[in-house]
Amino acid sequence: MKINPQCVVALTWTLKDTLGEELDVLDEPIEFLVGGSDLLAGLEEALQGHVAGDTVELQLEPQHAFGDYDDRLLFLEPRHLFPDNIEEGMGFEGLPAGCTSSAPHDRLYFVSDIYPDHVVLDGNHPLAGIALRIHLKVHAVREAQVSEIGRGTLGAGFFRMQVESSDTPSDPDAPSGKPTLH
Repeated sequence: MKINPQCVVALTWTLKDTLGEELDVLDEPIEFLVGGSDLLAGLEEALQGHVAGDTVELQLEPQHAFGDYDDRLLFLEPRHLFPDNIEEGMGFEGLPAGCTSSAPHDRLYFVSDIYPDHVVLDGNHPLAGIALRIHLKVHAVREAQVSEIGRGTLGAGFFRMQVESSDTPSDPDAPSGKPTLH
């Protein structure tokens, strides 16, 4: 079966920056819904018409990947609003109560710096502002089920920074509070 809108594709990848530094490797295939919110538009476009076994190489500029870095999504918040065991790299769904009220509530925020009295939270995707070189391998293609199309996602959150509804299952294999790229 060829990849087309509203199908499910199992992919592995290697993501590199334009200097060739490896940013992420997905060794085991994960299924993504094509035509939903699982993949970036540029990836979906590049995958169209490919079949299992194909490889695809492409480069996405920041505006077609995770966007330009937006310093308006950096927030300096009081340290006492966070758990004692906070670490750089930890992620939060939205900001804790008492933080900047004007900050978007439906984003993932990552701790970028910790100071004695303040914590810096970053609402940008970890790969924002970076042009990506992507090597994809297509492992399988199948028709999407009606229920999958209705949800618009298979739950693979790598390409999203918006927080889903509170009934979204969390990844039991992810270290507690640590963000994962896939």
